[in-house]
Amino acid sequence: MSDQTNANELPRRRFVVLSGTVGGAALLTGAGVMAGTTAAADTAHGGPTPDPWCPTTPPPGGANPCPPAQLQPLCGRPTDDDPLWNDVKYCTQGVTPPPPQPKPDCLKVTPNYVILHGKPENTHNYLLLPSCRITGIECPFVHMDSAANYWHEAWENARSGGSVPVQYPDIGLGINSQHARRYDQLHIHMAGIRASTQRRLQELESQGRMATQPSQWAAPGNQAPVSGPAGTGDRVYRILKLQDLQQNLFTLLYRNVVVPNSLNMADQTIIVVPKTTAAGSFAGSFYVLNSDTSLHDGTSTCDYLLVYA
Repeated sequence: MSDQTNANELPRRRFVVLSGTVGGAALLTGAGVMAGTTAAADTAHGGPTPDPWCPTTPPPGGANPCPPAQLQPLCGRPTDDDPLWNDVKYCTQGVTPPPPQPKPDCLKVTPNYVILHGKPENTHNYLLLPSCRITGIECPFVHMDSAANYWHEAWENARSGGSVPVQYPDIGLGINSQHARRYDQLHIHMAGIRASTQRRLQELESQGRMATQPSQWAAPGNQAPVSGPAGTGDRVYRILKLQDLQQNLFTLLYRNVVVPNSLNMADQTIIVVPKTTAAGSFAGSFYVLNSDTSLHDGTSTCDYLLVYA
């Protein structure tokens, strides 16, 4: 299942609904407002208001399983009617999606996330979705210290030997911006990535054209074009190399790119490309790409680089 993009991006791919709940009232604020909201929520609320659709088990690396109630205007309400949120509710609570939405295949269900098929359904197109109601990248909760590290979980499942392995020569993980997606429950794509993308990133690494510390991520010298499918041209990405995914990528992006440059979190896309060896095995590090339309030739969608079909 791939997301739709806006009129200036790739043609919108229409992906069939996977039953999951959460409708979305994700009104995005500017970086400064989000920072204030985040601070207030962290200091005033040590835990979320109990909710029937929220798990109670704390997520790995986080203290709170779900956004606090006062973030619902930005992060969505449990009563929202969104197809992907309906899918999540079916997998976690057994709530049948409203017709004509079909019941999803719940490939993996945990207290903190579920994994579903993407569309088209194949062995290299999956989605990881929070069990909590979280509309998407614009929700301030995703970059709080208490939030779960969904990127780490996506990789652990998608890698060779994982619970839901992506069967493709190179793996890519990605999330679209608020305006480039179709459904409003946060979902990380677990898909293939083009071999040309892997080669390009290794070439840029050899040229020293990527950040090795999060604080350098937004520097112009660490921005470079990467080609998408034939005929779509290059798009410019901010590129960071990490040795692991132990840190929340939403937090790294917000603190090192969005806030210092007065950007909107809602406009951002993130793509993670595990580095591979010449033999095709995991090389032990990750390329993390970010872009938005504030960059010359930038993009707010991950769909140029990920392979779904």
